Amino acid sequence: MKIVVAPNAFKGCLSGTEAADAIITGIKRVPKPYRIAKMPIADGGDGLLDVLSQRLPGAMETMDVHDPLFRSARSDFFWSPGGRTALIEMAKASGLAMVAEKERDPDKTTSYGTGELIRRALDLGAETIYLGIGGSATVDGGMGIAAALGVKFLDQDHEELPPVGASLARVRTIDRSQTDPRLERVRIEIICDVDNPLLGPNGAALVYGPQKGATPEQALALDAGMANLADIVERDAGKDVRAVSGAGAAGGVGGAMYGLFDAKIRPGIDVVLDLLDMESHVQEAKLVITGEGQIDYQTAYGKAPAGIARLAKKHRVPCVALAGSIGRVTDELYDAGITAVISICCGPVSLHDAMCNGKTLLADSAEQVMRIYADFI
Repeated sequence: MKIVVAPNAFKGCLSGTEAADAIITGIKRVPKPYRIAKMPIADGGDGLLDVLSQRLPGAMETMDVHDPLFRSARSDFFWSPGGRTALIEMAKASGLAMVAEKERDPDKTTSYGTGELIRRALDLGAETIYLGIGGSATVDGGMGIAAALGVKFLDQDHEELPPVGASLARVRTIDRSQTDPRLERVRIEIICDVDNPLLGPNGAALVYGPQKGATPEQALALDAGMANLADIVERDAGKDVRAVSGAGAAGGVGGAMYGLFDAKIRPGIDVVLDLLDMESHVQEAKLVITGEGQIDYQTAYGKAPAGIARLAKKHRVPCVALAGSIGRVTDELYDAGITAVISICCGPVSLHDAMCNGKTLLADSAEQVMRIYADFI
């Protein structure tokens, strides 16, 4: 009997690996002859490297970069020399967690450090780059990344602009003459856990700007600036990024990478499941246990538990999702393949207490799932 344990991170509480360990602890309290495949997953947000670096051959590369406020910081990415493949997590160089709450201002933050990681991957001879863009601190339209790779954004006086959100509305020309030529020979895949367009009420600035410190007035100005940049990208690079699904992710990074470097934007969970060869594990399983901190109706749209559930449904394997918090759950989630959603909280409990006791609560819940299924699988 094979059981696949494939949780996402419980944000702010447990990494995907830690969550998997806790679930396995609970499973083993019910003695049965089974094999456990420990397969933590991610969908493009924080924790991507934690998941993939444990399953792929290679090692972490550490280097100095500029953080979102242009300060010096240490960052890393995963390098697999055999496959000439780099796995980069934007949150490691340009992440919201790197900026204190009082310092958060998307007019001033940049994605430049992520571009430095990409440049280093090119130095190592990368032929494929996977870029996870969750958890960013920026709404700079990807100008920071592009600037680190040789692209210049010029104002009406042909002066180079700093690659920050405040510059979006001032761009008049994109100078690509000094773009790193190695980018023409590399395949870049954007690993993304949202499908927001670049502009408008569901776009980069209005949805994510406030999360990164923008006032309502700033968010509107950033949205207008992003529209200006989209116009310039279409004119100077020949790509219309406005309606591209996922273009608004990470403050417009998705759109910039597509428009300037011909990157492919893919649902993060699909990429991760492919890299982990997850289907080969699920098709042999009798039960899949997944989960993450919050599960609700949005989970069905590109989030990690729904991705693994679709594989389970394909092979007619029950899939139980454990959650720290359960919001509104709709039929779309069950249609995706989730058999049941179970809260790990055993009663009224504060968020602080639940997070402090996350491992115990998750193990206890996994044990109960096993007690339900043990005699039937």
